[in-house]
Amino acid sequence: MQLLPVPCPGHLVPDATDRFDAAYRAAKAQRAVFVGIEREGEWWTVKADALTAGPGHVVQDAVNVALRDAIVRLVGAREAGSDAFAGPVYFMLHGVPTEGRARELAAAFHAALYGDLGPLRRAVPGADMDE
Repeated sequence: MQLLPVPCPGHLVPDATDRFDAAYRAAKAQRAVFVGIEREGEWWTVKADALTAGPGHVVQDAVNVALRDAIVRLVGAREAGSDAFAGPVYFMLHGVPTEGRARELAAAFHAALYGDLGPLRRAVPGADMDE
């Protein structure tokens, strides 16, 4: 896995279907935030994890609030399943209806975990993103 730019465009988000462990290990070796999507039947899953970036990578409280609010909105709008996981350093959405939407959300979560809430604001309008 190559190091992803920040913000990461959706088309560069890796498809980790059937190779999650390898992609996760690669992110950890690079001390980078992990992000990936996986196909689960007709649905997509989005995963983002700041633990792979190492102990020096701090996720600000405002970022956690924004990501949690975005997840609540996505679940409420049925763009993600109710079994979503909302942090504080690991985030996962099941049941995303399309690959394109999964990529957009994954890229937004990745940028947010690096402190850039702009892509999240665009991907989930109305979420609480006061910095």
